[in-house]
Amino acid sequence: MNLKEYLAGIAWQSDLERPDRIEISTVTNDSRQVRAGAIFVCIQGGRFDGHDMALDALRDGAAAVVVQRDLGLPEQVLVENTRSAYAILCANHFGNPSRRMKLVGVTGTNGKTTTTYLVQGILEAAGKKVGLMGTIHNEILGMEFPAKHTTPDPYQLHAMLNRMAQSGCEYVVMETSSHALDQHRLDGCRFEVGVFTNLTQDHLDYHKTMEEYYKAKRKLFDIAERAVVNLDDDHGRMLAEELGDRALTYSLERDDADLTAKDIVSTARGSKFILVGRGFIERMKIRMPGRFSVSNAMAAAGVCLSLGLSPEEAAAGLDRCPGVPGRAEVIDGGTDYTIIRDYAHSPDGLEKILTALRQYAQGRLVCLFGCAGDRDRTKRPIMAECVAQNADFVILTSDNPRTEDPLRIIGDAKPGLDKYPTPYKIIPDRFDAIEWALDNAMPGDILVLAGKGHEDYQVLHDETVCFDEKEVVLRLLKQRGAGAAPGSEGQTRES
Repeated sequence: MNLKEYLAGIAWQSDLERPDRIEISTVTNDSRQVRAGAIFVCIQGGRFDGHDMALDALRDGAAAVVVQRDLGLPEQVLVENTRSAYAILCANHFGNPSRRMKLVGVTGTNGKTTTTYLVQGILEAAGKKVGLMGTIHNEILGMEFPAKHTTPDPYQLHAMLNRMAQSGCEYVVMETSSHALDQHRLDGCRFEVGVFTNLTQDHLDYHKTMEEYYKAKRKLFDIAERAVVNLDDDHGRMLAEELGDRALTYSLERDDADLTAKDIVSTARGSKFILVGRGFIERMKIRMPGRFSVSNAMAAAGVCLSLGLSPEEAAAGLDRCPGVPGRAEVIDGGTDYTIIRDYAHSPDGLEKILTALRQYAQGRLVCLFGCAGDRDRTKRPIMAECVAQNADFVILTSDNPRTEDPLRIIGDAKPGLDKYPTPYKIIPDRFDAIEWALDNAMPGDILVLAGKGHEDYQVLHDETVCFDEKEVVLRLLKQRGAGAAPGSEGQTRES
C-alpha cells in the first residue's frame, strides 16, 4: 500500500509530494524496528518522546514520520494526535480486520474477564465462531495465545484481529481497559456492542480522579453501535441516561431495567436465577457463586440478545460455560476446608467475593491478600479495611510489589486492618503466607487467595518470576501429605 492509503481516515497535513506514490513497508512507533519504507509514528510517553527519534528514523530508512508537533522535516506528516493516528495506521496496515467481524467490547472496573468468557461461551454454544481477547489470554477457535496486556498495543491488536478474521471468526469478544481507551489503542475499531459493568476506585495513579476514570471508560460507547449497561452502578445509570435508546439495561435491584434477575439461589459452586426481560422469562444457571456473578451473567445474556440470539440460546450457553480461571475458582486439594482463588484486587472486588462466600462458610472466612506495587497507593488501606470488615481472619502479604519495597506497601495497607478487631497475620513473602494459611486452616473454613487469580507470575523489583498460585497450593498440599514442616513466622495480631 502507499502512504495515502495508509493515512485513510486520518486528518493530516504534509509537504510530501505525491504520497500516493510512496510505497510503505510497515508502521511502527518503536525506533528500533524502523526499516526501509516504514512509517515511524512519534508518540510522547511518560519517559520518552518519539519526536526526539524522528531524524534517526529517517536516517534508518523511514519513508515518513508522523508527528503531532511541527519538526520542520520535509518527510513529516502532521496530525492532531499521534496515538490515535498510530491505531488507525495499524488498522489500515492489516486491511481493517475489525470490519470483517462483529466486535463486542466489555469495560468496567470488575467483571470484564468473566463477562467476556460468558459471552464467548453463549455464542459458541449457539454455533458461532468466536475470538477472545483479554486479561487471561487471547483465543482463536480454541487455540490460546499469551496476553501481555488486557487490551494490546494497536499493532498487536490488529495483527490478532487479522488472524481471527482469516481463521473464520464471526465475532470477537474483548476486554477494553481504561488505559487502552484513554491512549486511543482502539481507534479504528467499531464495536457492535459495548458493555459497562461498573466503576469503583482503581487506577487512580493513572487517571487521578474518578471523573477522568469514567471519561476513559465512556469512550468505548463513542465507537459502539449499541450498549449493555448495569443500572446497579451510579456511573452506569449516568451512562444509560446519556445513551438513551442505544442502551439495554440490566439490574439485580431495579425493576425498571430491561433485564432483571429474580429468585436468585447461590451456592459455593454456582447460582440459579430467573432472567426477566421485555416479553420473556427464562431460567438461567451458571457455575459461579454470588450475586456479582449473576450480574455478569446478565450482562453476557444482554450482549447476546442484542446480537440477535434468543433467551433460550442465552440460557443454554450459560449452562454449558465452565468456571473462569482465577475467578471464584475452587482449588480441589482434598481438604476438609475450601480453597478459592480470585482476581479481586480492588475494594469493590474484595467486598463482592467475600460477601458472596460468607454465607457458605461453616467455619471461618479467611482472606489472604496483598496490594500491588507502583499502583494507586490511596486504595491500599481501603482494601485492607474492606477485608477486615468482611473476613474472620486476614493474612496480609504481597501481590506484585514491582519496584516498591513490599514492607512499605504493607505499611500503607495496615492502618485499614487496625480499624477493626479482626485478627490478622502479616507475612510479606506470598509463598510463605500461603504455606502458613494451609498449615493453620481449620475444618469448614473457606480460604480465599485474593489478587492473583489466573496469573502465573509475580513481579519482584524488575524481575518477573514464575508463581502459579494453584500449582503452589497443590504442591504444598501434596507435601503436607508427606508430613512437611509448618510455614514461616510473621507479624500477628490474634484475638
